[in-house]
Amino acid sequence: MNRFVYADNAATTPMSESVYEAMKPYLTECYGNPSSLYRIGREAHRAIDGARKKVAEAIGAAEPKEIIFTGGGSQADNLAIRGYVKGRSARGRKHIITSKIEHHAVLYTCQALEKEGYPVTYLDVDREGHVDLQQLKAAISDQTAIVTIMAANNEIGTIQDLKAIAEIAHAHGAVFHTDAVQAVGHMHINVQEMGIDLLSLSGHKFRGPKGIGALYLRKGIALDPLVHGGGQERGLASGTENVAGIIGLGQAIEDATGANLDEKMGYVKKLTDRLTKGIMDKIPYTHFTGDPINRLPGTASFVFEAIEGEGLILRLDLAGICGSTGSACSTGSLDPSHVLMAIGLPHEIAHGSLRLTLGDQNTEEDVDYLIEKVSEVVATLREMSPVWADGKPDMSSACDLHHEHHH
Repeated sequence: MNRFVYADNAATTPMSESVYEAMKPYLTECYGNPSSLYRIGREAHRAIDGARKKVAEAIGAAEPKEIIFTGGGSQADNLAIRGYVKGRSARGRKHIITSKIEHHAVLYTCQALEKEGYPVTYLDVDREGHVDLQQLKAAISDQTAIVTIMAANNEIGTIQDLKAIAEIAHAHGAVFHTDAVQAVGHMHINVQEMGIDLLSLSGHKFRGPKGIGALYLRKGIALDPLVHGGGQERGLASGTENVAGIIGLGQAIEDATGANLDEKMGYVKKLTDRLTKGIMDKIPYTHFTGDPINRLPGTASFVFEAIEGEGLILRLDLAGICGSTGSACSTGSLDPSHVLMAIGLPHEIAHGSLRLTLGDQNTEEDVDYLIEKVSEVVATLREMSPVWADGKPDMSSACDLHHEHHH
């Protein structure tokens, strides 16, 4: 029987034991509606207040009431962007600036707003996935309402210079939102020090439950509600609170960002470096994508010439390995990842992408198994590939791709 190695922590993470234990009472005996006046309602309400405080502390917010609980990261992104441009704090400004490598929760929100008459600028990124700050400076004006740029990319792991982006936004009277769904719990984030006005996060990316997220909303910013109803979450995200989920999120963010964040990041980075070196050394015609240094500690992303990402994932699955590819025919489209296209990879090479994302529950044995199996599967797929001959890719146009990526 094969080993089982979960190496897709950027997609979701396994819920931790401490989170499960924290949630259990709110799924069983403490089932009160937080809006009710009797004791079990008040207990639920108090527990939510406690979780709100934990989230605020984890990201350096000034006060707990700046945290709005949502149904996840995508809802938080929608509430931030749509809520801001439709709300009174925008003061009639309509222009939105984002990047070409954002998560679809941001890109599709921006595209939907474009159809409603809101102009959107999509910034380019360089080969390592950094947003072009000169282009941002050129694009921003006194008509810009909001700049929304992710903290760290979910496919290639590149971390953006949030403080610099915030300063440019503020110099023109715009607010800065960051989709930090992939980043929170895996790098240091302080919204006050970094000048962040709105920030989205999601519990299941740092060993919390799925279906719960939060939006940090700096005091004094008014948003238009995303959901109208009973007025929960300051009227911005109405609906009876997901009490157990909120408690789980509070516990998970406390565990992930406490004193052990540096230790955890160091351990995960060591595993990832071992994985990256193993794959780059063993598999020729491989490109490492994203910023080699300033990246999330657990993200290793590659493209292999002359293979298809989807076949790679399915064969790794047979070997007991969970990974992901940016080129998923399973999403109903044959296009390679918009992120890989934005960093300038040629179409035919971008198809052979593999993202392996490690967590603190992974081990060195896991990493060695990954290196061994990925090498085997890539070799097998290349033998079957019509564009592989004599031990190298037979794509005359594709071979001049920057080979300096072989660190």
